[in-house]
Amino acid sequence: MRRQLVAGGLAIGLLVALAVALISGASAQRSERAVAISVGDEHACALLDSGAIECWGNNVFYEANEPAGVFSAVSAGRWHNCGLRQDGAIECWGGNEKGQSDAPVGMFSAVSAGEEHSCGVRVSGAVECWGDNEEGQTDAPGGAFDAVSAGEEHSCGVRVGGEVECWGSNGHAQLYAPDGVFIEVSTGSRRNSCGVQENGTAKCWSYSFDFRVDAPSGAFSAVSAGLWHSCGLREDGSAECWGLNFNGQLDAPSGAFSAVSAGALYSCGLRKSGAVECWGGGDESQANAPGGVFSAVSAGRRHSCGLREDGSIDCWGGNDEGQANAPSGAFRAVSAGSWYSCGLREDESVECWGDHGYGQADAPNGAFSTVSAGGRHGCGLRENGAVECWGSNSNGQSDAPSGVFSAVSAGRRHSCGLREDGSIDCWGDHWSGQTNAPSEVFSVVSAGTWHSCGVRESREVACWGSNGNGQADASSGAFSAVSAGGVHSCGLRENGLVECWGYTFDGQEQPPAGKQIAVSAGTFHTCALSEAGRIACWTIYRGVADVPAWLRAPAVGMPTTGTGGLLGDGVGVRDVALAAMGAAALLAVFILRRVRGAG
Repeated sequence: MRRQLVAGGLAIGLLVALAVALISGASAQRSERAVAISVGDEHACALLDSGAIECWGNNVFYEANEPAGVFSAVSAGRWHNCGLRQDGAIECWGGNEKGQSDAPVGMFSAVSAGEEHSCGVRVSGAVECWGDNEEGQTDAPGGAFDAVSAGEEHSCGVRVGGEVECWGSNGHAQLYAPDGVFIEVSTGSRRNSCGVQENGTAKCWSYSFDFRVDAPSGAFSAVSAGLWHSCGLREDGSAECWGLNFNGQLDAPSGAFSAVSAGALYSCGLRKSGAVECWGGGDESQANAPGGVFSAVSAGRRHSCGLREDGSIDCWGGNDEGQANAPSGAFRAVSAGSWYSCGLREDESVECWGDHGYGQADAPNGAFSTVSAGGRHGCGLRENGAVECWGSNSNGQSDAPSGVFSAVSAGRRHSCGLREDGSIDCWGDHWSGQTNAPSEVFSVVSAGTWHSCGVRESREVACWGSNGNGQADASSGAFSAVSAGGVHSCGLRENGLVECWGYTFDGQEQPPAGKQIAVSAGTFHTCALSEAGRIACWTIYRGVADVPAWLRAPAVGMPTTGTGGLLGDGVGVRDVALAAMGAAALLAVFILRRVRGAG
C-alpha cells in the first residue's frame, strides 16, 4: 500500500508540475498577434489584437516606448507616434519639438502622425491638426472628412464624398490631388501623396522627383506613401512597391499580406497569419571601408568619407543625393554630413557635394582653416577664428556667434564651437538640451544629432543633450578625442583604444582592436583610423527590420483575441494544463480507491 501511495504521489506530482509549467509558459509567452502595422522614419509600431501597441527600432526620442492601455489604431511618424484609444481619445508619444505629440482632448475616429505634426478626424468629421505649421500643414479646411494623413510639410484628407483635399506646402504640386472618388489617401515623408480610388486604381501626385511617382497599373486595395518610395496592396494580397530602391525597400517578399506600410528606408507588411515582415534598410555599405592608406576619416548619416595620403577623397555608402561622389583634386580635410559632404581644398577653399536643397552644399567663398558638414547646414572656421555657417537655419543653427574660435562642429540642427579660452558655445536647436554646454574648460567639442560631447581639460569626457539610448552617459577615464553620433558616442582613449557608449546593441558590433589615431561616429555607424592609416568601420544599425521574434511568425492556430497561445493542432495550452490537472485529480481518486480496497 505504501508503494502505491508513493507511485501515485509521484504521478500526481508530475501531472501537476506539467500543468503548472504549461500555465507558466502560456503566461510568459506573448500570444498576441498584429492586426495593423505602421512604419515611421527609423522605427515601426504594430497594433495587437489585444489592443496593445508594440514598437521597435530607433528610440532616440522614446518613440519605441509605447504607452500601456487598449487602442484601436496606431500611426508612426518620423520621431513620434500617435494612437487612438478605444474611448476615442488620442495619445501621442516620442518627439515633441514642435508640439506634434500634444494631442487635443476630445473624441476622434482616426489619427495620423507626420514628420513634426499630427492630424485627427473628430467624431463629427472635422479634421484637427497640431504641431509644426511652418507651411500651413496644420491649417485643415472645414467640412466633414472620413480619413486624414499627415506628411512632412503637407496633409491630405478624404472628404465624406470621396474627394481628396490637401493643404500645406505646395512646392512640388503635392496639393494638386487628382479628381475622382477615393477610399483612402496617404502622404509620404517628403512631398509625395498617393491614394486608392473606388475602382481600385492607385494614383500618386507631385513632381520634380528623381524617381517614378506614378503607381503601377492594376487594382489595389490599399496604398502607403513613404520617403522615396510607395507600396500598395493588390487585391490578391500581394505587395508591390515603386520608387527608389537603394535600400531594398521595393523588394517586397512574395505571398499574401493583409496590410502594408512604407516608411523612410523600410517597408513592412502584415501577413494574414498576423506575422510582421519588413524589408529594406539593406544599404549598410557605409561600414564597408575601402582598402588603402588614409590620413583622415569622417562618418556621416549613411555614408563615410576618407582622406587619402595623396589628398584625394574617397567616399562610400549611401549615394542617393550624390554625397559619395567626391570631386577629384587634392584636399586637406573632409567631413561627411547627412546627405552631403564637404572638403577643404589645398587653397583653403571649401567645396561641398550632394544634397543642396537648403543651400548646404553651397559653401561661401574665401579661405577656411576647417570645415564641418552637419544635417542640412555646414560650418567653417575662418583663418581669423571667426565661425561662418551656411545652409538651413530653421533652428538658428547657422547663426554663429561672433568672437574667436579654435574649432567648430556642425550637428543635425545645432552647432558648437570651441573658443580660445576653452569654453564651448553652442547655438541652434536646443530641444534636447544639446546646446547647454557645461561651463568648464574643454579641448575638444563634437556636435551630434541630438546631443553634444566634449573632452575636458582633465581629459574626461562630458556629454549633454538627448540621452534616450545612453549616448550622453560618457565612460569615465581619460580620452584624447570624442565624437558624438546619432544614438551613440565614441571616444579615443589615450592608449589609442576606441570605446563607445549608447545605442551599441550590447556589444554586438565592437570597435577594432589595436591602436587608433582617430574616431568618427556617424548616425548609426562609426569609423576609426589606425596608426597604419587603415580605416575600419562598423555599424550598430538594426532598426525597423528587427521585428520582435514573437511577432515574426505566430504559432499555427493563433487566436485572434490574444487570450492565449495555441499548439499546432489547435489545442490550447491552458486546455492541456487543465486536462493535466483533471488527470491528476482522477488519478488521485483512483489511487485512493485502490488503497481503500486493499485495506
